[in-house]
Amino acid sequence: MRMSLIIINKALSSMHLPFNKPLFYSIFSALVICLLYATPVNAQENETETEENTTTTEDLERQIAILAEEIEQIRSGETEEELTETESRALGVAPSASKVYGREERGVSIAGYGEVLLENYAANNQSGVGGGSVSKFDALRAIIYTGYRFNDKIVFNSEIEIEHAKEAYLEFAYVDYNVTDNFTLRGGLLLIPLGLVNEFHEPNVFIGAKRPVTEQAIIPSTWRENGGGVLGNFGPVSFRAYVVNGMNGQKFASKGLRGGRQKGGKALAGDMAFAGRLDVTPTPGVFAGVGIYRGGSDQGQVKDSNGNEISMGTTIVEVHGQAQFRGLDLRGLFAHASVDNAGAASAALGLASGKPIADELRGGYLQVGYNLLSQVDSPIASLMPYVRLEKVDTQHRVPTGFTRDLSRNGTYKTFGVELKPINNVALKAEYAVITNALGSGRNQFNLNLGYAF
Repeated sequence: MRMSLIIINKALSSMHLPFNKPLFYSIFSALVICLLYATPVNAQENETETEENTTTTEDLERQIAILAEEIEQIRSGETEEELTETESRALGVAPSASKVYGREERGVSIAGYGEVLLENYAANNQSGVGGGSVSKFDALRAIIYTGYRFNDKIVFNSEIEIEHAKEAYLEFAYVDYNVTDNFTLRGGLLLIPLGLVNEFHEPNVFIGAKRPVTEQAIIPSTWRENGGGVLGNFGPVSFRAYVVNGMNGQKFASKGLRGGRQKGGKALAGDMAFAGRLDVTPTPGVFAGVGIYRGGSDQGQVKDSNGNEISMGTTIVEVHGQAQFRGLDLRGLFAHASVDNAGAASAALGLASGKPIADELRGGYLQVGYNLLSQVDSPIASLMPYVRLEKVDTQHRVPTGFTRDLSRNGTYKTFGVELKPINNVALKAEYAVITNALGSGRNQFNLNLGYAF
């Protein structure tokens, strides 16, 4: 009986009914329940048959309750299930962004996240000089994920972002074709699969009021480009491999590669690139992997005085790892980048002798946190003090004839605490001690309120 009713409901939901579907499902569920209660139970006079009828009635009532719940789910559109962290990570999307993959039926999914950030700078820098950056309070991000499941093979997913309360961006928008349970084709505007933050940038997923500097200057999160490729997982191993448009090397600078992102808008595609990632997850909560990016960045636009194109092949290699167990959260990453012909490109672009594009850039961090409430029964999800030690040098090796921008050789010691009243809301406060080789580092206090749904 239950299976027949579910089949009928699915058939009804696929019809283009010319009236209010939620109202129809409510009426339909009421009629079904009435009919089931009206079904006669053959009365017998002996005691044994009475007990059997009582049992049958109890079973019937349980079936009615289950049926009513399922009809209510169909009526309200609640046909989604949450993916595990391992499943979400294998897809290259953070938990809220993976909502569409939990749908069993055709239809729309909506999720999102946001952040508000307060940055308060020290009055003097490490050399005792005043002035400099002014404190800011920023509605940093507000995001809506929209997805649509067409059928059991094809899914669309997207992220629309408003930054600083006024700037709108398309962070990603792609279509997946699920060839098998373990292998998928993907095309559109894609997140580059490098690092611990770029794909997994929801504020309740990464630790810290601000993203690590390495994953801003060298792995320029949030980094997305147009392209296509494959992803899959086989047991503990997951991978992603994409071909995308290359970066725009005209926007590289002494502070790193961040300006070279093309973000999907009328992207120059004279030079293409490969981006790939391989992760191993031996047990839930623990994984390690490597990511690589290699592609041209001059896009035919960077030329020497004779009009000859200067090849700006760009390579980024990173290794990363994360372990979460019994309240401990340990994360680490090291990234190395190089730009071919950086000296010729810096000269062609007219960059100052003390602020060139570097031949090599390096950065890395180690971060540890511990949830003080992990071993006790508490209504609060997490109270986690954390420390992050980070070293970044976007001028690790500069071309002959240029001098290093010492302000870009920095050390960041961050001490903070993260409070999660529930797993979807995070309040993070931290103090960062910032120094650099030039002596211009300025400490800052950061406060972040983030949410995801």
